[in-house]
Amino acid sequence: MTDKEKYWQLCEQNASIPLFLQAWWMDAVCTEGKQWDVLLYESQGKILAAMPYHLWKKYSLKIILQPQLTQTNGIWIDYPENQSENERLSLESKVYEALIKKLHKLKWILYTQNFHFSCTNWLPFYWRGFSQTTRYTYRIADISDTAKVFSTFHEGKKRHIRKAQESLHADFDVSSKDFYSFLAHTLDEKNQKVFYSKIFFENLHAIATSRKQGQIIAIKDNANTIFSAMFIVWDNKSGYYLISAIDHDYKASGASTLMVWEALQFLADKTQSFDFEGSMIEGVAKSNQEFGAKQTPYFTISKTRSPFFSSLIKLYQKIWKK
Repeated sequence: MTDKEKYWQLCEQNASIPLFLQAWWMDAVCTEGKQWDVLLYESQGKILAAMPYHLWKKYSLKIILQPQLTQTNGIWIDYPENQSENERLSLESKVYEALIKKLHKLKWILYTQNFHFSCTNWLPFYWRGFSQTTRYTYRIADISDTAKVFSTFHEGKKRHIRKAQESLHADFDVSSKDFYSFLAHTLDEKNQKVFYSKIFFENLHAIATSRKQGQIIAIKDNANTIFSAMFIVWDNKSGYYLISAIDHDYKASGASTLMVWEALQFLADKTQSFDFEGSMIEGVAKSNQEFGAKQTPYFTISKTRSPFFSSLIKLYQKIWKK
């Protein structure tokens, strides 16, 4: 059995592995010639840690990058219960050291990955010549009590929701085709293009919804006009604000705020928390905070084996500033 086959089996049995590190997710987003694999740390026949990675080959060069629509990858560790702080750090050092050695054997020219926010210790990577950039997401830690969640919203957000509810409603039956068309339309208004194909999105949507881990939510008026729409995904720990589209003509309608509120209510009995997936953009960050979300840091770990490719890291980080 290959490491990848072992990891598939592990993921099907272990729901504690975060969504974006799951084998099915990596399969869904690493398409169109892109590859993924995994490095394992095992002891006595048991997988104690795993490091899935997205490998891109160009002109015989190997580059490890973040997959499309994937907030974080990094390392998953099966921490023992009731572990002391020193025991945790000792385990992390041992695991990271072993996985970094395996990672270097892949002979990549450039490595850059976002680690899950639960990873707060990157020292072993620093000791091996990697660099780190802190990024921020915004999270609501407990969405089970929606009335309590609503009470933490900024008054402006509450007004937007009440106003939007007077003439707009949520539609949970929009197709992946119609969602993608609406997304493309809203980006065309800004002279931008969707950076992934329609086939890519429809495949991801089909897989996520078949697993009951994905949902399109659209906000419409009585004439069936879409004002805003979003695609959310989730596991048993968190929901994620993966993709959104807002028609510029209806920006002042409150539709985008109502959309988030509908998503939170929809997810309340399906998962524990909600992750807005950033952003590093000032206006978006402030908007996320007004939903009562807490700023949460996570790490981008990078290394290049060529000064020439250091510019690629900077370019990639700009792309991720959403």
